[in-house]
Amino acid sequence: MDKTFHQPLGGNEMPRFGGIATMMRLPHIQSPEERRQLDVAFVGVPLDIGTSLRSGTRFGPREIRAQSVMIRPYNMATGAAPFDSLNVADIGDVAINTFNLLDAVRIIEQAYDEIAELGIKPLTLGGDHTITLPILRALHKKHGKIGLVHIDAHADVNDHMFGEKIAHGTTFRRAQEEGLLDSERVVQIGLRAQGYTAEDFNWSRKQGFRVVQAEECWHKSLEPLMAEVREKVGGGPVYLSFDIDGIDPAWAPGTGTPEIGGLTTIQAIEIIRGCQGLDLIGGDLVEVSPPYDTTGNTSLLGANLLYEMLCVLPGVQRR
Repeated sequence: MDKTFHQPLGGNEMPRFGGIATMMRLPHIQSPEERRQLDVAFVGVPLDIGTSLRSGTRFGPREIRAQSVMIRPYNMATGAAPFDSLNVADIGDVAINTFNLLDAVRIIEQAYDEIAELGIKPLTLGGDHTITLPILRALHKKHGKIGLVHIDAHADVNDHMFGEKIAHGTTFRRAQEEGLLDSERVVQIGLRAQGYTAEDFNWSRKQGFRVVQAEECWHKSLEPLMAEVREKVGGGPVYLSFDIDGIDPAWAPGTGTPEIGGLTTIQAIEIIRGCQGLDLIGGDLVEVSPPYDTTGNTSLLGANLLYEMLCVLPGVQRR
């Protein structure tokens, strides 16, 4: 059987303001037969009941899709032509339980078990950062311990939040405690602002994580840093988790827990492009909250960063 290469719907086939909203106007694939042929899938997880300040990330996947209409197939800067060598589609949203966080986490893990079983690399539209824990649980079953590149204003290593062990600020402590991560192959980039104690970031360091606080990134290109990151996390499967609040709220105000002094959009692109060559098994873009995104720019940025993730996956042709 000839391999299928879905292409985004072009602006001359349907006006960009028309048609059904899928990521990059790709086909919406639902049947098991068609899913088995996919290499990569965009997946929405519309969850916000794990948030601690401003909610609204349940609307993130829908708005990211809406803002993705201008993204074209070919990456002019890197030469990546992902749709010429990978079968990519949008497989819709996970039907989470919006009234029960722990059950939602169970449902997400089950959905990603099925995705992993089919050999599909997931690129996820969040949703709050709670969703990364069940995704890692599912991928760990297939790949074993996973390296991690985590971009965020916060380390998300709280032991609990209001007594709850699972929420958007506990994700990577739980992942480490559950043995999902290869702790010597974990990098956290963009951490900043204030804490309650030094342990807020030092817990990560004690696990063997490389912590890159935002101040290390100010006024410079991050290409040299990413050479270090590739050296640190290479040699095994890697997951890329990008919290949009890692970027300064001047560029990404539509998020639940904004912190000043963050990364620029250019640095965000440098980080993702710097992951080329790693054995990426998936990625997510989380914490986009459209109610606080009055211009749509945060969702637009999120859509483009997901496209950049697609462009650095293994097997992407360059022209």
